[in-house]
Amino acid sequence: MSDTYIPPKVWRQDGENGGTWAKLNRPVAGATHDAELPQGEHPLQLYSLATPNGQKVTILLEELLAAGEAGAEYDAHLINIGEGDQFSSGFVSVNPNSKIPALLDYSAAEPVRVFESGAILLYLAEKFDRFLPRSPVSRTETLNWLFWLQGAAPYLGGGFGHFYAYAPEKFEYPINRFTMETKRQLDLLNQRLGEHAYLAGDEYTIADMATWPWYGNLVLGELYDDAAVFLDVDSYPQVQRWAKNILARPAVQRGRIVNRTWGEDWEQLPERHSSADIDAQLKRR
Repeated sequence: MSDTYIPPKVWRQDGENGGTWAKLNRPVAGATHDAELPQGEHPLQLYSLATPNGQKVTILLEELLAAGEAGAEYDAHLINIGEGDQFSSGFVSVNPNSKIPALLDYSAAEPVRVFESGAILLYLAEKFDRFLPRSPVSRTETLNWLFWLQGAAPYLGGGFGHFYAYAPEKFEYPINRFTMETKRQLDLLNQRLGEHAYLAGDEYTIADMATWPWYGNLVLGELYDDAAVFLDVDSYPQVQRWAKNILARPAVQRGRIVNRTWGEDWEQLPERHSSADIDAQLKRR
């Protein structure tokens, strides 16, 4: 008897597909339960978790605050995706796609909802006129790499990360396929960063803030257990240099721990309502 899977003519969900995040997967959208979202005192209300996609936004917010933008003060509320918080009626009203992060901006006459991490980065960069160059050439190059990341990261996360680290069984074909693509992406970044200090050129932008939580964390050994060894990340020295330089930024060190519930005790800050919350955690290092 062959073990080859033969797809049915019409797919039906017969049960969970297994793996770490199996209970989160379903073939329909929308809320599963009623629950209101909490609201803090600042105009910007973030609902998130410190996954790479969540870190993008908190890093930008902390960079904006470090640059003197007082209007970037924010409350960061924990969305526990393992418990299905993203399927509450309140969260779905902000992000119908039920994915973190999601942002509500109450600074205007009517609240503005922003969902999808790349859209939030672009919204905040334009709102504060920071970290997105004004010149058409530099702005376009920044957006080139921002949109590259949005399209590339699913191959790292949902592709390589899933089959290498989270799938209930390890199969050679998907691991090889997504490992090859991840290494191609790392080589692309390595070539680009061999020519420029940052992705869009010589200026630190939202393209770097979007990409670092995925590929920076990967080459620094912060994603998927021993994946850094498996992928031979030492063979990408320019990505290593870029990743370490960005990690050295105080705002990055601050933003990466917001809405985090794992790691060292000092790294865990499930909720953030003022700069003092982060200060207290970092003093514990």
